[in-house]
Amino acid sequence: MPGMDPRQMQQLMKQMGIKSEEISAKTVVIETDDSKLIIENPQVTKITMQGNHSFQISGTVRKEEKVSDEDIKMVASQANVDEEKAKQALADAKGDIAEAILKLNGHKE
Repeated sequence: MPGMDPRQMQQLMKQMGIKSEEISAKTVVIETDDSKLIIENPQVTKITMQGNHSFQISGTVRKEEKVSDEDIKMVASQANVDEEKAKQALADAKGDIAEAILKLNGHKE
């Protein structure tokens, strides 16, 4: 509620049975089917209302694409490099297999 004193807001939330708690977190990671969202320097608030918990998270977000073992092996084979280099190239190319192979083979975009 805009313009409300934070102390009044806390008191109103308490009367409604809503509890909020700041959580000290270093990093928050959310994994999806095809990527990870990494929230660095997060500010995390846990809100409990009627026995249910929800979390409010803010911070610096970066996205990492997940890379499958099959993709890593394909890139390693096609570019004639070890799997660690292939994995890094795929990460740099945000999962784009063709781009990773081209970069490893020394081609420029």
